[in-house]
Amino acid sequence: MIPRHLLIGVAAMFAVVLGMSVYVWRMRGRVEQVEAPVVDTRTVAPPVSGPSEQVTLYVAYDEPGVLRAQTARIALPSGRQERAQELLRALLGMYLDKSSSHQLGPGAEIRDVYLVDPGLAVIDANAAFADTHRSGVLVEELTVASLVQTLAVNIPGITRVKILVDGKQREALAGHADLTGFYDVSAVNELASQMR
Repeated sequence: MIPRHLLIGVAAMFAVVLGMSVYVWRMRGRVEQVEAPVVDTRTVAPPVSGPSEQVTLYVAYDEPGVLRAQTARIALPSGRQERAQELLRALLGMYLDKSSSHQLGPGAEIRDVYLVDPGLAVIDANAAFADTHRSGVLVEELTVASLVQTLAVNIPGITRVKILVDGKQREALAGHADLTGFYDVSAVNELASQMR
């Protein structure tokens, strides 16, 4: 026969194990309900040194499917390449705002803008720019036209624009806007005038 105190001890341990199992099961359900916080993965750029200037940004509006010129006052450095980068970063800053008329995915950013030979600008966006971009012919074309027009209007002499993602050529932005070729500024300007 098993001693009474041993039976009571085993019963107590069984009750504790059962109680802990119920507790862990309920806590797991609560953890699944909690949303993971959104982490801002954008890199922090050093503050721009330079006088504040009035510039024209071509802002996309998804609902009516138009591009509208909008003036803004931003600090711009003196170099052409740095100016181009700051212009596009200011434009993307508008698109990353929650109340934007043309929202881009979190973490989207312009890594660099290179002014290569006379008239060619190469925009290098990060992977989040393309990976989180909404798919659709109009929204993708609005994004491309917005970038090209903003550069062309504010940086004289740009005639062609190439868009890279993480320094590499990509077939399309999010399935529709072709990124394999060069965008002719005059053709995009004509398209943008039709989108007003």
